[in-house]
This record gives sequence, C-alpha cells and structure tokens, in this order.
Amino acid sequence: MPQVIQTQNLSRRFGEGDTLVRAVENVSLTIDSGEFTALIGPSGSGKSTLLHLIGGLDIPHEGSVKLSGVDIASISGAALSDFRRDHIGFIFQSYNLIPVLTAEENIEYVMLLQNVAAGERKTRVSEMLELVGLSGLGHRRPPELSGGQQQRVAVARAMASQPDIILADEPTANLDSKTGATLLDVMRELNQSLGVTFVFSTHDQMIMDRAKRLVHLRDGEIELDELRESVAT
Repeated sequence: MPQVIQTQNLSRRFGEGDTLVRAVENVSLTIDSGEFTALIGPSGSGKSTLLHLIGGLDIPHEGSVKLSGVDIASISGAALSDFRRDHIGFIFQSYNLIPVLTAEENIEYVMLLQNVAAGERKTRVSEMLELVGLSGLGHRRPPELSGGQQQRVAVARAMASQPDIILADEPTANLDSKTGATLLDVMRELNQSLGVTFVFSTHDQMIMDRAKRLVHLRDGEIELDELRESVAT
C-alpha cells in the first residue's frame, strides 16, 4: 500500500531547563493508505502532539513529516494552510462546526475554499450526509443537532474535501458510550468500504478495540507498534 505519512526522527519539546518537556522524541513512523490506526498512551505521552505534528498544526524542533511525499515541516503560512485544506481532514473532540451555518453548509465550506464547482459540491454534500446517516438533516444548524449528530457532520466535512488522510483527536471524548460506539462504527465502515485512512489520538477503549493498529506512546517515544489480526465487531 502507498505510504500516506512518513515521519523521520521527529521531535517536539516545550519549555527549557528544568521545565523542559520532551513531548515527542525521535519518532519515526509510517502510515499506509487505508489504515485504521490509533495513537494511544497515558496522559502526557505525546499522542496529541504527534497527531498535531502529522497534521501540520504544530512545527517540530527536529525531523521531518512527509504527507504523500511532501515534507510539511518545510512549508509554512498560506502554503501550509492550503496543503492542509486539500490533503488532510480533521475531526476534533469539540466538533468545531460553524454554528450559524447548516450541516450542509458546514460540509460544503472547505469545498468552497477549494473552488469546487457548485454542482459537484451539492453532489458531494448529499453523498456525505447519506454516508454518515444524516440524510434529511442537512438543513439543521449545529445547535439543532445532538452531539453525536454534530460529530457525524464533522466526519462528513472531513471527508468532503477528499483528503489523503483523516486525523481524529479524541473524537468520542464528548459523547456518551452508545453514541460514541455508533460514530466509530460509521468511521470503520467508511474505512472498510471506501478505504478512507484514519489516524486517532485517543485514550478511549472503544477506539482501541476497533483499531487494526495500535501505536503505544510513552514519554514522547514509541513504546510498542502493534498490528492486530482480531478487532471488535
């Protein structure tokens, strides 16, 4: 399978002297197309920092991050923003939807920035709403949707731009267990049926149970990289 992500000797530190924190230290990692992978570890292990480095939301002190062959650690400003827009889908625990826009408009927004033609935008929005089980709810604004429905809109928005990879930072943190499990099953189905590549940063056991690969982090380093033959159904 083609490699989507390749990090080489990646390091990110915060503070200095006695307050120095080695959040990510010398991490080399590859993610192939179609993976359903979770970065896991105790609080402070570096999993969210590593996810942010992979997504170009943070800048490493050392090392490289290549996404589809492009070293995103070497670009900045508008060029980096444009690259993230076109190649990476993000899902956050706080949903990050625009409250004054409808679900359809939230999903469409990134495509507007990409200058996708109106007809194509409409088709993709309809397809995404159906894929995440929200057909008929596209006219509702975020305050009119449940937390689980809002996170489904976030998943649809992340997919609509047709990115190379979707990065999900604690996507179930604000959901009850039943809603979280349902959302994860939607994402796993998207992974299995469409080959969408997902990488999670999480401490949620439900995500760990469903992931085919678990990258265990401790003190900013990879402690164990585990491929799993059997996952939860």
